[in-house]
Amino acid sequence: MIKIINMADAKKEDILTRDINTKSGVEDIVSGIIDNVRNNGDKALKEYSLKFDKAEIENLEVTKEEIEEAYNSEDKAFIATLEKARDNIHHFHSHQVRNNFIINDKDGVILGQKITPIEKVGLYVPGGTASYPSSVLMNAVPAKIAGVKEIVMVTPPDKSGNIPAPILAAAKVAGVDRIFKTGGAQAVAALAFGTESMPKVDKVVGPGNVFVATAKRMLYGLVDIDMIAGPSEILVLADGTCNPEFVAADLLSQAEHDKLASAVLITDSAELAHKVSAELEKQIPELPRCEIARTSIDTNGKIIIAENMRQAVEISNEIAPEHLEVCVDNPFELLNLITNAGSIFLGKNVPESLGDYLAGPNHTLPTSGTARFSSPLSVDDFIKKSSFIYFSEEALNEVGEDVVRFANKEGLHAHGRAVSKRLK
Repeated sequence: MIKIINMADAKKEDILTRDINTKSGVEDIVSGIIDNVRNNGDKALKEYSLKFDKAEIENLEVTKEEIEEAYNSEDKAFIATLEKARDNIHHFHSHQVRNNFIINDKDGVILGQKITPIEKVGLYVPGGTASYPSSVLMNAVPAKIAGVKEIVMVTPPDKSGNIPAPILAAAKVAGVDRIFKTGGAQAVAALAFGTESMPKVDKVVGPGNVFVATAKRMLYGLVDIDMIAGPSEILVLADGTCNPEFVAADLLSQAEHDKLASAVLITDSAELAHKVSAELEKQIPELPRCEIARTSIDTNGKIIIAENMRQAVEISNEIAPEHLEVCVDNPFELLNLITNAGSIFLGKNVPESLGDYLAGPNHTLPTSGTARFSSPLSVDDFIKKSSFIYFSEEALNEVGEDVVRFANKEGLHAHGRAVSKRLK
């Protein structure tokens, strides 16, 4: 049963604890996988597919024929849904596009910033206990908008050695260029190093389990990464006017992800708190993934009773959740008070799953409190910004002595000489 905490009696550690039970020895396992892929390439990938996925893989790359067959096997209604979601994601993310700029307001001086897309990006799509075509769209569409030349997708095969048809259909709709049948830490390593079959990429994006997250962290520097994603989280702010059935359903929408997921309700109503707790007990047995949801709610779930909704927002800012639902009649009154959240869902008609699939904003979000300093995946994740500087001879003469003075003060005399030799 979910824990109920009254703020009048609570300690700060009771509120902020994230019990994610990270497995010990993960780094050692991932380090061995990385070394094996670096040294043995495709051979290592095929061995790991057999070991972890129970799949015997002959050709790692998915053929165009396989993609077309999967796309054509899906019902037209689902394809239409994929296209609607793609269009909404494209519409939202197109507003994030940055432009070059030039500053030319001083004689002989031109300054500016140049935007360049990352050339090759690796997209990790999780497999295992669920299939996530939505992740394909959320990661690939912003990359396409940014102008990435090649998107290389990796995802674990099923036991027959195939990729689920919804994943391949989503990849076709999103415009993914190449797809490979490999997952886990080994897939991230293959993207970082390249193999006989797979190209080396410049950045790896997309969520995954603890082994994938650890591989991304360990390989950062050789490739760029989007973020280190932890277990999924939802925090619901709800006052006493909310429907407890809806609130419980929203909490379970994230609890079903995995046993380490976190579902938290903060309310100013003790009555709502107990009604939601009872609703959770009613709804959990109805879920196909009830065992996962049960463990998540019992281990990491919380209901926090605050004195008022302003205090509820303050607690939420401390937690800095991945998903934040503001289930009140006038959510915009609280919006400016919210400082730390990955994605904010405003009002009583906006369940988190709306954002997961169709609304348009990205669902790849900062977790584990990192919303304090990081942001959702965006077009910015797929570009590089280069500054440029031009000075005429006259402009350099005007400021040159200042540069030399700076350089000498720092003891970097060659820096100063590079300027003073040019001065007249």
